[in-house]
Amino acid sequence: MIKAIIIDDESGARVTLRALIEEYCPEIEIIGECGNVPEGAMMINKKNPDLVFLDIEMPEYNGFELFDFFKDVNFEVIFVTAYSQYAIRAFEVSAIDYILKPVEVDALKSAVEKVNQKKEQANIIQRLELMKDAYEGNEIRKIAFPMNDGLLFTDLNDIILFEADRAYTQVYLKNGSKITVSKPMRTFEELLSDKPHFFRPHRSYLININFIKKYQKGESTLIMENGLLVAISREKKQDFEELLRSLRLSI
Repeated sequence: MIKAIIIDDESGARVTLRALIEEYCPEIEIIGECGNVPEGAMMINKKNPDLVFLDIEMPEYNGFELFDFFKDVNFEVIFVTAYSQYAIRAFEVSAIDYILKPVEVDALKSAVEKVNQKKEQANIIQRLELMKDAYEGNEIRKIAFPMNDGLLFTDLNDIILFEADRAYTQVYLKNGSKITVSKPMRTFEELLSDKPHFFRPHRSYLININFIKKYQKGESTLIMENGLLVAISREKKQDFEELLRSLRLSI
């Protein structure tokens, strides 16, 4: 059995989640629940759970501040949150376990299965810090790419381009390395939709315009600083040139 506690300031949400867990996740034993972060920290110290179902937006202390009460985090966390879709996309790319409110059974079972299999081996503090950045600043500065031995935290400014490869995406970095990620291109396009220096000139590419070396206007191609040629589709050419002018990169 996996011993778990629920921390959520809404009593109705705690009741609903407990009922769903008891019906659909028999491997989970709920050993306690509480309505705020300080009480949650005391309960964790007292009962030593394997797993915590944790809300993010709560009065006085938000869910991330729970971890300020611990020197070492030796329990897994599944966030149960109604937070914005923008942040949720960031959490998903960073391989974080979360469930959106209102809780759906399939999402709950999937998150619990991850805990069962313990697929995520990266340090939990690193994962939480990335989520905290997205929550507090509403801005993503790094992406955590899943690797065989954990997660590779990468600054957005180090990414030259993304290249679609069927259900996968190839990520080219300025240090010359390339990462294969088992997520489609649209995941990254949605995640970086508010970043003007990332542009999708073609269905196969999402580029960081800071790494463009040359724009061959007549041929509708870009030469990136790593030497890769990137095509600009006919329907994207005008958008690209307008973007350059709006960013004062072209006259």
